[in-house]
Amino acid sequence: MESSGSQLGSFVKAVAFAAEKHRNQRRKDADASPYINHPIALANVLANEGGVSDATVLCAAVLHDTIEDTETTENELTTAFGNHVSSVVLEVTDDKSLEKHVRKQRQIEHASHLSNEAKLVKLADKICNLRDILASPPASWSTERKQAYFDWASKVVAGVRGVHPNLEAVFDGLVARHAELR
Repeated sequence: MESSGSQLGSFVKAVAFAAEKHRNQRRKDADASPYINHPIALANVLANEGGVSDATVLCAAVLHDTIEDTETTENELTTAFGNHVSSVVLEVTDDKSLEKHVRKQRQIEHASHLSNEAKLVKLADKICNLRDILASPPASWSTERKQAYFDWASKVVAGVRGVHPNLEAVFDGLVARHAELR
């Protein structure tokens, strides 16, 4: 097992790697906030709301969109962070060669088959996305589109239930706020 200092070093390395890979990307919110805020938010939810201290999970959280949304390769991630972190990232990576509706359906279908580490990352991702939609949604999204995202996220999270009841309760609390969508 890695020492806590080594685990912290691995996490900081992952944050720096993700920051570099996402440096020119922006979120879809009205303010076009820096993309790196999203993976950092996942790690924050896991560590500070969920009490998750597993370095693999926290590293995978900050790296979760690198293969999907940047030029990062599986080999590059494995070389930098090892097989375990890389495998968790790959579990939560959508195949961008597929149409969006197919990718979304696959997330629903595969959620229950993910490792516990990947389930935690997936749960944190959905928590952060719902918070972002409630606080600062993309300007072009209609109320219906926001509600459809909430409904879809609920189907994905149904497949990861049991991995972390406290974070699942956070997710449920956000879903309960759907009436705030405008």
